[in-house]
Amino acid sequence: MNELFKVVLVDDHALLRNGLARLVEGFDQYQVIFEANNGKELMNMIDPLNLPDIVLMDFNMPEMDGCATTSWLKRHYPDVKILALSMYDTENAIIRMFKAGVRGYVMKYADPRDLRTAMDALIQKGYYYSELVTGRLIHTINGYEEEEGRNPISVLNDREIEFLQYACTEMTYKEIAGRMFLSPRTIDGYRDTLFEKLRLKTRVGLVTFAIRNGIFSV
Repeated sequence: MNELFKVVLVDDHALLRNGLARLVEGFDQYQVIFEANNGKELMNMIDPLNLPDIVLMDFNMPEMDGCATTSWLKRHYPDVKILALSMYDTENAIIRMFKAGVRGYVMKYADPRDLRTAMDALIQKGYYYSELVTGRLIHTINGYEEEEGRNPISVLNDREIEFLQYACTEMTYKEIAGRMFLSPRTIDGYRDTLFEKLRLKTRVGLVTFAIRNGIFSV
C-alpha cells in the first residue's frame, strides 16, 4: 500500500477551503488531517505527535496571516513543508512568503494539476519553483538576464556576497552596516555597485538574485 502524506489547509475562506480539501483528498497518496481558519487556529489544532507533511498556506488571513503563521511553523516544526496558496502574485507577497519559510508558491486559480505537481515536488525535492516565481521575479521585477556562458557570481567579491546575504534578511541597511562594521555610506556604495554590476534596481531584485544563485537559501 502506498504511503499517505498528511496535509493541513489554512485558509479563512470556508467554501474555497472545503473545495480544496475535496480536491486534495482526490489525489493519490494525500489525505487532509484537518483545516484551520487562520494561524491561531492552526497553533491550537496542530498535534506534535501527528504532524502534517505539507501545509497549504493562504497569504491573507485575519488575526494571524500566512507570513506570521509560516514563520511560527518553521520555528517550531521545521520539517513541515509549507506551500503558499494565494490570490496575490505580487513580488512583495512572493518574497515575504519565501523569506518566512515557504517552499513553493501556487496561485489559487492554478490548474489542479499544477497543485498536484507542486505537492509532489515538495515531498520529493523539498521545494517547488514555478514559472511564476522564477519568471516573475527574475524577468518582470528585476529585469536581470544571465549572459550566456557567464557565471554572475564571478563578478562579486567576498564582501559584496556577505552584504547580499544580509540584504536577504529583515535588517535595514543601517543595521547591515553595523553588522559588517562599516559606515552606512559604505553600505549604500555596496548596494549601488551591485545594482550596476547585476543590472538590478531594487532590494527585491538583490534577494531574488541571491536565492537563484545559491547565495541565500529560503
